[in-house]
Amino acid sequence: MLEHLQGNGWKISLIIIVTVSTFFFIKKSIQMYKRLTNKRLLIHSGIRDIDRMDGFLFEEYLKYLFKALGYRPQVTKKSGDFGADLVLKGKSKIVVQAKRYGYKNNVSLDAVREVYASQAYYKADEAWVITNSFFTKQAKELAQACNVKLLGRKELQKFIYKINPKEKPKEFIEHRGSMSS
Repeated sequence: MLEHLQGNGWKISLIIIVTVSTFFFIKKSIQMYKRLTNKRLLIHSGIRDIDRMDGFLFEEYLKYLFKALGYRPQVTKKSGDFGADLVLKGKSKIVVQAKRYGYKNNVSLDAVREVYASQAYYKADEAWVITNSFFTKQAKELAQACNVKLLGRKELQKFIYKINPKEKPKEFIEHRGSMSS
């Protein structure tokens, strides 16, 4: 019996290799499916979904959003990012400071300061602050003086609508009286 197994050793080895390879292929396929499903869910998120995200997920969402819009986005490291959460490459290089707040909270001038400094560090052509909320008067004044583009809730909804027309911006009317960018 032992001699029979030794003679068929290559068959047993082949069965083991095929089994292990199949296992890893299935595992990688499942991982890829989950990643693609998560990406699809993120990309089809609307403004109300964004309102429930944490800051890190919002950055990932913006990465997928801007990739769908034709940019080559890169999320910076979580700490020590020099004031930029994303770097967008396209016709120009853009640094982005992402601020995901409750939409009743306004983004202050600190975000403008941070992204303005990051523009020099990353040697970017433009600096943007993007939020699902709005901006304070001081943030608007500083942004204008520093040539930083502010993209508030309404502008974010317009970007969402470009890639996901089913997410029609319903809230333009609701927040007309608020401090929008």
